Amino acid sequence: MKKGFTIIEVSILFIIFLIVAILVAPLSLDDTIQAKNTSRWRTVQSDFSNIFYSLRTAAEDNQTNFAEAFHTIMENETKNNIPAYQINSLGTTQVKEPYIFDNYKVTYSNAVFAYKIFSDSTDNNLKGYIMYDVNGSTKPNTWGKDVFGLNIYSDRFEPFCKDKPVSTQKQDCSKNGTGLCCSNYYLIGGNFD
Repeated sequence: MKKGFTIIEVSILFIIFLIVAILVAPLSLDDTIQAKNTSRWRTVQSDFSNIFYSLRTAAEDNQTNFAEAFHTIMENETKNNIPAYQINSLGTTQVKEPYIFDNYKVTYSNAVFAYKIFSDSTDNNLKGYIMYDVNGSTKPNTWGKDVFGLNIYSDRFEPFCKDKPVSTQKQDCSKNGTGLCCSNYYLIGGNFD
């Protein structure tokens, strides 16, 4: 009658556990990183609400237009420009204008930030766009992974795609989408599939 396991049986069992751990670890690490980036985005998004009130007050106090007040406040939030920076799409669909930015800046929290202000817009008082990379120039620099965005309206900042149906947001926040809609989709509890 045999008692216990042989060294070969223990070795085979160890190798099987090791292979399973190697396969599962990257998935759980990626989920952890995504959860951390989403949490950062929630904080940033709420911080921009506070910036908006500062923006409105500055424009009213200084009798300046929206764009001038916005530029002044944003310049105070950043420390320098970043020369080479590229954002990737989440999936196979490529991001197009107007969601491509030229002038990237580094914030005091080492995030990468860019914005566009339109000279005139009639679309629901849309004034421009903000791009925010929550973990700075650290990879993946991808919409929906670590890069998120806000629409700038005359009376609020709002995550990209907030006005779109959840099904559209989910589709865009997939391996076939751009990742732009993840800016709102994650805030309402959605996950990357």
